[in-house]
Amino acid sequence: MQIHISTDKNVHGSDALMRRVEQEFESAFSRSSDRITRLEVHLGDEISARGAGVDRRCVLEARLAGHGAVSVTHHAGSVIDACHGAIRKLESVLESKFGRLYQHKGGESIRHPGVPADPSQAGTPAAGAR
Repeated sequence: MQIHISTDKNVHGSDALMRRVEQEFESAFSRSSDRITRLEVHLGDEISARGAGVDRRCVLEARLAGHGAVSVTHHAGSVIDACHGAIRKLESVLESKFGRLYQHKGGESIRHPGVPADPSQAGTPAAGAR
């Protein structure tokens, strides 16, 4: 998994900040690293619609192996908080996307009951059944 971090002109992208952000993303997505080919992180700020000043923004775009790209955005008061919120959102999207693809329901269907362990009971109705 490649991680590419970019900032806009209003966010100072120091080496320490870049290392910390990269470590956050590597540890958060270590389980999904075989499914994510590239993670693009865009850090910026914008004037808050609430009139409370400037919000920091983190946009994550994950390029998925064999699938399209997914993108999430989170706004917060600091860059690190925005990254944490974006991580939670992307984890939720990935769980939703890959959970549907790779996990199946484990319960039996009432329409197609499983084969009984004792073959002699295969044709006999349960006690009390009509």
